[in-house]
Amino acid sequence: MSYTIIKIIITSLLIVAISELSKRNSLLGALLASLPLISVLAMLWLYIDTKDVAKVSDLATSVFWLVIPSLIFFISLPVLLKKGLNFYLSMGLSMSVTAGCYFLMITLLTRYGTKL
Repeated sequence: MSYTIIKIIITSLLIVAISELSKRNSLLGALLASLPLISVLAMLWLYIDTKDVAKVSDLATSVFWLVIPSLIFFISLPVLLKKGLNFYLSMGLSMSVTAGCYFLMITLLTRYGTKL
């Protein structure tokens, strides 16, 4: 149980650090947020928990394929905000478009035999 709490604390601290750093310097906040730290931590926790490199490899491959549709979020959100849409509406629309792109990517990868 304490191991799970440690994982939660470390992961939460990372998110708070990005948020706080972004208040002071958006470039540094973006740099830290763009690093695959959450993915790296997830792979680290998975390996520590299972010692199964095949599971880590599968996770890394799936993350790779799903990063591609996630980029749509980072394109659509600033475009919608610059057009003057409300923040929450822009966030919701961007998340919806991104979810659709995830669905499309998973459908295409499945159709062409890529296992996620």
